[in-house]
This record gives sequence, C-alpha cells and structure tokens, in this order.
Amino acid sequence: MTNYSKLPAILVLEDGTVYHGKAAGKIGTTTGEICFNTGTTGYQEIFTDPSYFGQIMVTTNAHIGNYGIDEDDTESGKIQIAGLVCKNYNINYSRKMADESIQSYFEEGNLVGISDIDTRSLVRHIRNKGAMNAIISSENLDVESLKATLATVPSMDGLELSSQVSTTEPYFYGNEDAPVRVAVLDLGIKKNILRNFDQREVYAKVFPAKTTFAEMQEWNPAGYFISNGPGDPSAMSYAIQTVKDILAADQPMFGICLGHQILALANDIRTQKMHNGHRGINHPVKNIIANRCEITSQNHGFGVVAEDIEQSDKVEVTHINLNDQSIEGIRVIGKNAFSVQYHPESSPGPHDSRYLFDDFIELIKK
Repeated sequence: MTNYSKLPAILVLEDGTVYHGKAAGKIGTTTGEICFNTGTTGYQEIFTDPSYFGQIMVTTNAHIGNYGIDEDDTESGKIQIAGLVCKNYNINYSRKMADESIQSYFEEGNLVGISDIDTRSLVRHIRNKGAMNAIISSENLDVESLKATLATVPSMDGLELSSQVSTTEPYFYGNEDAPVRVAVLDLGIKKNILRNFDQREVYAKVFPAKTTFAEMQEWNPAGYFISNGPGDPSAMSYAIQTVKDILAADQPMFGICLGHQILALANDIRTQKMHNGHRGINHPVKNIIANRCEITSQNHGFGVVAEDIEQSDKVEVTHINLNDQSIEGIRVIGKNAFSVQYHPESSPGPHDSRYLFDDFIELIKK
C-alpha cells in the first residue's frame, strides 16, 4: 500500500488556481469537473454514485476514511468519481463492519486523490466562480504541463455520459412473485432506489440506457421508472424519445434527478447547467401540493428552466427548493407521470421523501 503521506500532489483548476497537498489513493493523474458535496457522512455512497461519473469530488466534511469501507454501502459496482479532494485523509479506521481502508479501496479502484487541502478555501472559490474542470496529479508536479492537459478536457455542458455507466444487459431485482412489475431505465441508477422498490413489493427489470419503450413494453410492466445519472440531459435524445413514447402510451412513470430532467425535456421544458449545482443531504424542499417541507438529498449540476414551466400547459410544479426557488418536482397534466430533482432514496441522507415511492405504487395500482 502506498505511503501517501510522504508524496506531494497538486490540484490545478481551469481558471489557473493551484493548490498543493499530499497524494491520496493511487499515484497518477486524473481530470474532471470539480464539485463539492456538503454531506457530513456517506462518503462511500458518494464515491460509488454513477451520477458523479466524470467529476472530481471535494468533500466539505473534514475527515474522510475514518470509518473505512464496507462493501454493503456501495451504490454501484465500482468507484464512479473521477478524483477526490479532501482535508484529512484517514487510512486508519474505527468501524468494526468495515472490510478495508480507504487507501486500499482507492488503489484497487484506480482512484487518484489529493489531501491536506484547505477545502474551505477551495469550496468558497468554486461557489463564487462556478463549476469548472480541474486536474489532480501526484506523478507530475509541473503546473504548466498540467494546464496544457487540462485544456483538452471537454466541458460537462453537452456531454452524454449515461451510456457509459448504464448496465449493458437487462437484469432483475426483487421477488419475481411480487404483485407489481416496474421497468427501470438505467441512466446511472443507485442501488438504494432498487432496494426501495423491493421493500414495496415491486419486481423490477432494469434496462440499458438506450432501450426503447417498445422493448421495455414487451415485458408487460405496470409502470416505468427513469433513473438518475451523469452528464447533460439535453444530449440524451434517445432517453427523451423513450419518455415521450411512455407518455404517449399514458403509462405510469416516475423519474428521479436525471430522470426528472428527461421528463421535462420530453415536454418541451429546457434544462440548463447550474452555476454550482446542488450536492448534499441538507437541502430544504417544499411540496407545494401537500403544503409540507422536507429535507432532501441532492446531486445534480443541471436543472429545469422555471420560465418554461410557467409558460407550459403540459406540466405543473409540485416541489420547489427553499434555498434558491429552483424547480424540484413536476407532474404532467392529464398523465400519470411525475418526477423530482432530488433523491428520495437518500443514500446517504434523511428519509423525509420516501413517500414518493409509495405515491408511485399507488399511481400504478389505480
């Protein structure tokens, strides 16, 4: 295992800002869009969330690695983030359930990171300047060379990534004798979404991202779920068409995060890249239909355009973010379809929004 504490590393941002720290994880170089998560726990779930594919994660919690790695806590089959930036990187862990240290986990997963960074300063910089690309290296400390490499990295704006993280073959999840069958379009799904369906007696068949409605319909499901995932939703014409076809067939449908954005696009509502996005487990949202508030888990860098919804006769708002008034939920008028921008499966996060899975099941049963 690498003695990371003696090796230097460097972080260079797209705007030329440079941070010096220590190597964490595998020795190497990595690039991606830099973002931050305000969660105080759940680092392993964050690392393995496919929605973070292609992104360098800055953790605002000061200690990372202190409770080790437990295989049961993963949200997908591998590490999905492109790199890690943290303050205190702890190889020694204290949780009895843990299988291994974060360092061995990162080396096995080929994850390059940097520690001993002033993450408060970095997060304030990103918050003010907005999302941008970055590069981490523990093998090349030449700033100008790293800047040249970084200049070749494509922007997340316009990038289609779901097909890179989706399952390549359909698979089943849950009890095949369950009374409700749901077809899941995997755009980068988290395991805990499937667990929540299983807990509600749903038998799910998970399909690759580019599966058509006709192909899913052959399984004769009672409803359709459109998952979370990475990248720019407007670059996903295949998924937008699939959702349009589900709507045309008037089938029950529920979307989360990227699925929410795809549902909006299928109804002529534009999406846009946000200045920073929302990433954390403490975002307040108001359900304006039920007139109640909930604390939510979020992870998205794109959002739907509120002005388009105000002028639309196809959809209506169901949830709003109480921090910035951004759209957090919609439903299609006259159809059995709705979506939310946040994560009701909340892994990690509060359980305030689990009712949305129940609402979907009730919609199917009606």
